[in-house]
Amino acid sequence: AGARAACRFSPALRIFPAPRAGVMFPPARQLSKAFAAVARRRCVGSSAGAVAPTAAGDGVVRYDWTREEVKAIYTSPLLELVFRAASVHRLNFNPREVQQSTLLSIKTGGCPEDCGYCSQSQHHKTSVKPTRMEAVETVLEKAREAKAAGSTRFCMGAAWRGAGNKKSFEHVLTMVREISAMGMETCTTLGMINGEQALRLKEAGLTAYNHNLDTSPEHYKKIVNTRTYADRLETLANVREAGISVCSGGILGIAETEEDRIGLLVSLASLPEHPESVPINALVPIEGTPLGDRMIRDGKGVHWHDMVRAIATAKIVMPKSSIRLSAGRKEFSQEAQAFMFLAGANSIFTGDKLLTTANPEFSDDAEMFKVLGLKGKAPFTGNTAQFRPAWAPTPEAEESMEATAPEAAP
Repeated sequence: AGARAACRFSPALRIFPAPRAGVMFPPARQLSKAFAAVARRRCVGSSAGAVAPTAAGDGVVRYDWTREEVKAIYTSPLLELVFRAASVHRLNFNPREVQQSTLLSIKTGGCPEDCGYCSQSQHHKTSVKPTRMEAVETVLEKAREAKAAGSTRFCMGAAWRGAGNKKSFEHVLTMVREISAMGMETCTTLGMINGEQALRLKEAGLTAYNHNLDTSPEHYKKIVNTRTYADRLETLANVREAGISVCSGGILGIAETEEDRIGLLVSLASLPEHPESVPINALVPIEGTPLGDRMIRDGKGVHWHDMVRAIATAKIVMPKSSIRLSAGRKEFSQEAQAFMFLAGANSIFTGDKLLTTANPEFSDDAEMFKVLGLKGKAPFTGNTAQFRPAWAPTPEAEESMEATAPEAAP
């Protein structure tokens, strides 16, 4: 008992803090046994006081945030919240560096899940039509183009419930391996994966796996019926156990309350290890999806200050995580985005499309970076340095190869 109390992961052995009056958490029996095992394994050899709980806002990693503490941060006056988050951000990151990632849909539509916000679900009648898996060479060419445009991470999404026994999974492994060899970080989002699949992705060189929690545990069952919150936690546990960095965040604008937004952040900050990347998405309403139709009917989108609050609070409670300004960015002005960067956002998706929705052009982002004095983050630096595959070239090695390459004949 004493060892458990001393372990920095002890609050996360239950995945969530102990319930308080009026606060709902998933029953313990529903929580992932795999996640608990991960937490216990990572406690071995830890010493008392390794990461002691401290006052909020000092940039020290904590895993014992209460909902009351997070709510107090989230609801604080906006300018004070941004100042506090910006101060924490500068303790752990270069505030001028922003990771540029490109996201490509390698298998679009036909997903058996019924997520109320997603245009790729076969349960909804949208303009998105199912497609075959993209050819490996097509994906590799897209990765080369993204790298040439400044992206340092290439993300691939497939509209699957999970990898299962799909033969296409082998193609994904080839894509990961080849793109890693280009010196780019790689990320995939393939739905639920088991431990063996996670290990195979790791062996192929995968840097990160995206699997969003989407919202609070209480609200999740109102937007998805085909899987549970515990299912998502188990996939995150498998990813972490395989040694892959975790990318997990949520979506604003899916009929959630302020309490649900706070609950999402508590859930993420209570994981055995904080995600290396936390995407904050604003719903882009797609006609034919239940939540998209509701947003279109009500005429209410996500406000810029809602994004700022979520980003700033995420930065304070997960100070060493990269916070990604993700889907919906095109709906916000460059001035609003500047406020989000100040609040701690230090990662974006670049390119004109995110899976099935529009995104700012590469040229627009280049101009914004110039105006704001931002610069791209090099691959495999900062909190992703430990995830570089042995065969991935370093930026220095690439520069050396370019310098010694023979000039083309006239």
